[in-house]
Amino acid sequence: MLKLNNIEVTYLNVIRVLHGVSLGVEDGAIVTLLGANGAGKSTTLKAISGLLHVEEGEVTDGSILWNDDRIDRKGAEEIGKLGIIQALEGRRVFGHLTAEENLTVGAFQRRDRSAVKSDLEMVYHYFPRLRDLRRNTAGYLSGGEQQMLVIGRAMMAAPKLMMLDEPSLGLAPLLVEEIYDIINRFNMEQKTSVLLVEQNVRIALSIAHYGYVMENGRIVLDGSADFLKNNEDIKEFYMGLSAMGAKKSYREVKHYKRRKRWL
Repeated sequence: MLKLNNIEVTYLNVIRVLHGVSLGVEDGAIVTLLGANGAGKSTTLKAISGLLHVEEGEVTDGSILWNDDRIDRKGAEEIGKLGIIQALEGRRVFGHLTAEENLTVGAFQRRDRSAVKSDLEMVYHYFPRLRDLRRNTAGYLSGGEQQMLVIGRAMMAAPKLMMLDEPSLGLAPLLVEEIYDIINRFNMEQKTSVLLVEQNVRIALSIAHYGYVMENGRIVLDGSADFLKNNEDIKEFYMGLSAMGAKKSYREVKHYKRRKRWL
């Protein structure tokens, strides 16, 4: 469905951020892109959604295909019409609008108004709290409520591929579990593909079918969710489950950290 073939991304014609990134998202799958802050995960999403141009970035090599149609030279609006919808990091809501007005903004490109009304009910089915808050000003909602609103707004665009950037960021653990459960249900019930960028490796792999690990603008490891969950390097460097034992010296730990297979 979605294929990135060896893409490079450069900002301002000078700063190369992605170095030969290749990945794929199958129809109906949840795929997660994992890695530390600054690894290039958000840049990868913006390359797919066409938002790079806003930040003076561009795909300078490789290609991005959507159902075998090349999209890396298309604008964000044209890509959005294909059903590729990105929910940006940082809970970006229209603070002066109500919660329901924010949701309807997500459907602004759609012409099937009756279906838009039923999709609004669908969003309220997944997020009952938003129904209670529908007339509240979005800027006064809590962080978790704003995150629900951002995801609900993406759902309102009738996505074929929904891309979520750090949906767990800054949220309490119980709320993170709730939001991820909803993402999983939405994927299963609506058959919508999901590309998920996360630093919280444990929660991402709990719902993903496949995952890619990114470091310094490169994919360094990929595999099924079960494979990644059981990989010793992933457990050590991304999940905090040490294979070293409690009494190792700093020097030994430093030496062990150089043993990453992908470095």
